[in-house]
Amino acid sequence: MANIQVRLLGPVDVTEGDRARPVPGLRRKALLAALALHAGDAVHPDLLIDIVWDGTPPATAKNSLQRHISYLRGVLGGRAAIAVRPHGYVLDLPPEATDLHLAQRLIGESRHPAEPAERAVALRAALALWRGRPLADLAGLRWLDEQAERLAGLELSAREALIDARLALGEHASLVPELARLADEHPYHEQIHHRLMLALYRDGRQVDALAAYQRLRTALATDLGVDPSPALCRLHAAILRQDADLAPPAMGEPARVTGAPAGQPAPSGPVPAQLPVAVRGFAGRRPELARLALLRAARTSRADQPGTLPIAVVSGTAGVGKTAFAVHWAHRVAGEFPDGQLYVDLRGFADHGCPVDPAAAIRGFLDAFGVPAQRIPVEPTAQAALYRSMLAGRRVLVVLDNARDAAQVRPLLPAAPGCLVLVTSRTELTPLVVSEGAHPLTLDLLSTQESRELLAGRLGADRLATDPGAVDDLIARCARLPLALAVVAARAVTRPDFPLATLTAELRRAAEEPDAALDPFDGGDLATDIRAIFSWSYRTLTTEAARLLRLVSLHAGPDIVAPAAASLAGRSAAFVKPLLAELTRAHLLGEVAPGRYACHDLLHRYAAELAHTHDDPGDRRRARHRMLDHYLHTADGGARLLDPHRDSITDSAHEPGTVPTVLASYAEALAWFRAERPVLLAVVAQATRTGSDRRAWQLAWTLLDFLDAHAYWHDLAAVQDFAMTAARRLGDRRGEAHAHWGLARARAKLGDHEDARRHFQRALELFEQTGDRTGQAHTRLNLAWVLDRQGRYAEALPQAREALALYQALGHVAGQADGLNAIGWYLTHLGEHRQALGHCRRALELHQRTGDRRRAAQAWDSLGHVHGNLGDHERATECYRNALALTRQLSIRYDETIVLTHLGSARRAAGDREEARAAWRHALAILEQLNHPDAEAVRVQLARLS
Repeated sequence: MANIQVRLLGPVDVTEGDRARPVPGLRRKALLAALALHAGDAVHPDLLIDIVWDGTPPATAKNSLQRHISYLRGVLGGRAAIAVRPHGYVLDLPPEATDLHLAQRLIGESRHPAEPAERAVALRAALALWRGRPLADLAGLRWLDEQAERLAGLELSAREALIDARLALGEHASLVPELARLADEHPYHEQIHHRLMLALYRDGRQVDALAAYQRLRTALATDLGVDPSPALCRLHAAILRQDADLAPPAMGEPARVTGAPAGQPAPSGPVPAQLPVAVRGFAGRRPELARLALLRAARTSRADQPGTLPIAVVSGTAGVGKTAFAVHWAHRVAGEFPDGQLYVDLRGFADHGCPVDPAAAIRGFLDAFGVPAQRIPVEPTAQAALYRSMLAGRRVLVVLDNARDAAQVRPLLPAAPGCLVLVTSRTELTPLVVSEGAHPLTLDLLSTQESRELLAGRLGADRLATDPGAVDDLIARCARLPLALAVVAARAVTRPDFPLATLTAELRRAAEEPDAALDPFDGGDLATDIRAIFSWSYRTLTTEAARLLRLVSLHAGPDIVAPAAASLAGRSAAFVKPLLAELTRAHLLGEVAPGRYACHDLLHRYAAELAHTHDDPGDRRRARHRMLDHYLHTADGGARLLDPHRDSITDSAHEPGTVPTVLASYAEALAWFRAERPVLLAVVAQATRTGSDRRAWQLAWTLLDFLDAHAYWHDLAAVQDFAMTAARRLGDRRGEAHAHWGLARARAKLGDHEDARRHFQRALELFEQTGDRTGQAHTRLNLAWVLDRQGRYAEALPQAREALALYQALGHVAGQADGLNAIGWYLTHLGEHRQALGHCRRALELHQRTGDRRRAAQAWDSLGHVHGNLGDHERATECYRNALALTRQLSIRYDETIVLTHLGSARRAAGDREEARAAWRHALAILEQLNHPDAEAVRVQLARLS
């Protein structure tokens, strides 16, 4: 399979070297394209069926899908090419086995070289991969048409970048025909006209350049009622006065035409693509889409002007389709934002859980750009500044969904004019319109025709044509609200043989006897209709699926996975997965990411009211306890994988029926904590609010190592505050001690060492009162650590010695090793190098005995420091090399840079300048890859060496 490539940037086919492998049939090609466009992610069979059969699958679709999968495996070289995952099928080929991935890589590489000639080489190679219209032989399948439009936008962006590089190389004359053609194809695209005018002027055709401006000005005024942008007006004026700055670049001195400001580094690192899956069967909203198109054109024409960030605020009532509209449009234009697409659900109006703090959203964006934890500042204002700096000079689309108010949005606004921000909210966010110049756009109910289009997109026009009167009745009873229409369509899809009139009659009966008190619209006919629609759809569910929907309303997090849902239900994960699929097909849950399910706010409220009506309070309480125990016991096991010497915090068996996730490795544990972090934070808060105090403080404690190691210190402080409240209300001194301990770690990392010492001191008092000697030892060692951070080694030393004595009395081998290494570190800083040597050697022996390679590497590093202080630089070098070998085994890149830096210092002290330089250069290369601030200190060392 090494030479296999799936080609999407033209007619869809498969090649093996120079030989084509035919893929006959529209459905097979559509299936292959759908898998390839999901970039290695698992795609649920239901979604594949929806894409391949364009929302109107035959009854045999599942069997046909399996046959097509089997055929494609043969074309692609074997069964392994399309793998089965828990959540669907995945195209399991090397990344560059699609022409699209190769093109995206080349376009990304083109942003890094400083020389336009190098940029042009990469861009030409990328553009050569386009063989015409993307997905050319799949026209008419709506989801694939949207993808084709996105890929065409990517091609245009790459072509514009190549034109800029060629202008910088002085190739203006040869560019004029291509730019004239592009201007005809994109008559309102001001940047293309800007380039055409510049090329004409540089080719000595001033009159033609001015005529091009007049043609664009007339078209904008006549067709759109707007004037050219200030940037284009300035170019027009410069051409009139024959400004010398417009002259072609001198030979060997390429000019910058567009792009990042001078001195701005080319964007590097991961390119985030956070947009949710686009809604199938999107319909209508043409005037609103046209208004966004104007805003998009304004962004393009003003991309080099500070203070012109385009912001659109999409507002409307609950269920009117704001998120679907925003995500649909974002997917259409994603190709114009090659530096990334950011998305966050701010949960501004969720009645389960709290709105997302802007600082948490910023941290998520920084993570998406691959900013290492060590480089992220402590204070939220500094994090916001770093976020804006990351976006400077980039073209990024930022979608802020479900915002509560302007205060939640403002910290998330970039300063880069090349970006575009799309906000959705139930309110109009007038302060953003007034102060930030946001463009308001209100979504109303769909028109009757648009409602019919939505139903046709999901049910097929032929089915609607069988009974137009029933369709009109359905539309009226759904009040033309997109959410309600989607629920009704989902019901109709699952009953393809039912006449629409039968479904309408069912809905009419449900309206006469609603069984829940949902009132999201403060009364009125619309509220009655929505309630009836939800009730009607709910009544079609199997008993177990209906119960699961009610129980999901007890979950506080933004989304839920199958094991957590299984715990709520007291069933196995295998049992609930078909129920989740049933709820998704009924449009009562949405699969927002593979295996992760979420519920619209209105449906969540409806399900909660059903739970209070149908389920016994004791049943609800037990379900909530099972859910909390799922997270507590999974997190406890995961925390012990992150730190094998950590003691379990859970002191009781979980509630019967709980389904903890069994994590098998460090990597699995880390991935689980990363995926579940927003949920875990919400669950700790929920446990505290609902009086599950023991579970609240224990769950908060299990999160400590992950949140601390990955620099989520504000989150750490927040969950430990909840833990403190819960433990005090419970009268649990052990729990209070752990909460003080966690707060101390957070406060120390946030720079408040005195407050950290106070919390550690209070934790020590409580551990002494409860007789927890292990807790006392850990706390004394961490008191020493805080003093070490302040350079107070003489005060740190006795604390470390008391910790060691406690560990020895307990027979706690890992603790003894930590204590010995800490004592050795403090002794060498106090000039007692010989004593330090003995302590660090004994620490190393114990770490080697327990098999803890990371702590053994730290002990080798301490020994290297001690030997260096003793003047034995060769022995220090040997220690550092041993530490380096261990850190490389563990693939801990940042630890590797620390050891390399120390190794370089040892070699410089030994007079070996070349090896010192090599070590520091290696450290610098890693730090630059990590975008870490320590890189500057290494640069200084290298400069001094030179």
